[in-house]
Amino acid sequence: MSGLNITSPSLDTVWQIRHRVMYPERTLDFVKLEDDQKAMHWGVEVNGETVSVISVFKIGKSLQFRKFATLPEAQRKGYGSMLLDKVIQYAVEENFEMVWCNARTEAMDLYYRFGMLPEGIGWEDNGHEYRKMVKRLIKQSKVKLMEIIPAIDIIDGKCVRLTQGDYEQKTIYNEHPLEVAMQFEDAGLKRLHLVDLDGAKAGAVKNWKVLEIIAAKTSMVIDFGGGIKREDDLRIVFESGAELATIGSLAVKDENTFVGWIKRYGPEKFLLGADVKDEKIAVGGWLETTDIWIYDFIRKYQDHGVNQVFCTDVSKDGKLEGPSLELYKNIISQYPELYFIASGGVSNLSDLHQLSEIGCSGAIVGKAIYEGRITIKDLAIKAWENGLT
Repeated sequence: MSGLNITSPSLDTVWQIRHRVMYPERTLDFVKLEDDQKAMHWGVEVNGETVSVISVFKIGKSLQFRKFATLPEAQRKGYGSMLLDKVIQYAVEENFEMVWCNARTEAMDLYYRFGMLPEGIGWEDNGHEYRKMVKRLIKQSKVKLMEIIPAIDIIDGKCVRLTQGDYEQKTIYNEHPLEVAMQFEDAGLKRLHLVDLDGAKAGAVKNWKVLEIIAAKTSMVIDFGGGIKREDDLRIVFESGAELATIGSLAVKDENTFVGWIKRYGPEKFLLGADVKDEKIAVGGWLETTDIWIYDFIRKYQDHGVNQVFCTDVSKDGKLEGPSLELYKNIISQYPELYFIASGGVSNLSDLHQLSEIGCSGAIVGKAIYEGRITIKDLAIKAWENGLT
């Protein structure tokens, strides 16, 4: 378009446009930021007049933009999109890990179009409601990255492990699960698989207080399972801080209820759990094997939008004999777009490398850590070295 350029306007111009668009009722000094001198300021110039501005700040490995403003007469003409596209392109070229802003809620539709998503809870300031909007920039790699997900199983509020789901084969590793979760977070692990074994046995969530404490004291993304049978259970799990609810036997025995929850809360809020014996779904503490093939089970709920699935070979869990690589390869080959998480049997770092090589998106690790086969320190170092976190 003739007469259209992206320029670096003067601070006076930036402040004037901010003032006119964002806070005309305030003084000009109100829109001046203390660190404006350190920022990059870009503007769209049309026939010699700057009509849209954005200010960009480098904060560690992230790029924040602030005071994004377009004159009223120049809105809905794509000028703001031009600036936002420049910011994202710059971030990619300079290898930033994310682009973010604190957005007024009425402007969120624009950010959605650029792949930015809300994080955290909203707030109100100066008469406006805000949400943090984030675009994470994932570097392309020939190797599919795998997420390491440590597990904490809870009985009576304590961190335990069972062998093959047998409550009589219980080992208590720590009476304070929060201490364990904080060790994982300090090692650089981002996600946590939290299982309420009391809840699984009782058919109702029991250890939600443990979830609440860990969610409040860490920033880990927590999936929580065990005893989620009713909507009241689901509600308390989400209200206590879980990002995802793990659903296993309910998905087998009460499809209508689970599908209803998917429609109500969104498929991204659920992690589908599949316990498998000879490629068929097992339920009831692994005592009952159904006639449902794992592949049909996954397909059914993938059709409803659920894309995160973890699979446990019941013959492997807690025995430290290595994971079911052939089973997992078969599943991944049939559902290559699935975010597939391996569970059970991991005994050493070599197992994790093999799971990564066959294309697993994640791997749940429990007993190997607690038995000292994989130390938290070694896990974090190896995960960082090999791009597994």
